[in-house]
Amino acid sequence: MPELSAQVSLYPLGQDDLSPAIDDVLRVFEVHGLRAETGPMSTVVYGDDQALFGALHEAAKVAAGASKMVMVITVSNACSVDVPEPSAEGQ
Repeated sequence: MPELSAQVSLYPLGQDDLSPAIDDVLRVFEVHGLRAETGPMSTVVYGDDQALFGALHEAAKVAAGASKMVMVITVSNACSVDVPEPSAEGQ
């Protein structure tokens, strides 16, 4: 399958500090070699189908192991087409 993208929103429930659970999931994406663009309410990750689905599976297990949670995932093969790599230009 070609490269896919997934928009992932994680909502840890009953936690005073949401950052640890979200940071753990972001580390999973990094370990799986996915490129991630983090926004204020979700993260979009890009990668081949096996890496992406493997990472999503592991991320859900990690998040569920930390607390009750809701994870919303939208997968696309259209939104990832010709996505340019971030460049140092303009910085």
